[in-house]
Amino acid sequence: MTDVHTHAPLPAPSTEGSVVLDIGADTGAVIIHTRAEHDGLEIEVSLSDEPDRRTHAAVRPRHLADRTIHCLVISPLTAGEYTVWSDATTPHGTLIVTGGNVTEYQWS
Repeated sequence: MTDVHTHAPLPAPSTEGSVVLDIGADTGAVIIHTRAEHDGLEIEVSLSDEPDRRTHAAVRPRHLADRTIHCLVISPLTAGEYTVWSDATTPHGTLIVTGGNVTEYQWS
């Protein structure tokens, strides 16, 4: 399964407090932390029981007061168990999204 699509150019790095999360009773968000060399990498997630319905985001630098981290943010996501995909056919791992919360995942 290969999804061919185009994107606008990647946005500039974000700063502290510049990302808005749309979370609530039955929706949450995911932050996937990566290393700097993954800047621009698109990572997909899907509900574990719906592997063909994926959403994705690109890794970007996030400038914080005392350091820069590299991660991606996906919001909103319906509460449930999600598969994080390494590529089109290989799962990287799983995570649980709960309503009103942010789940963090380490991409190693």
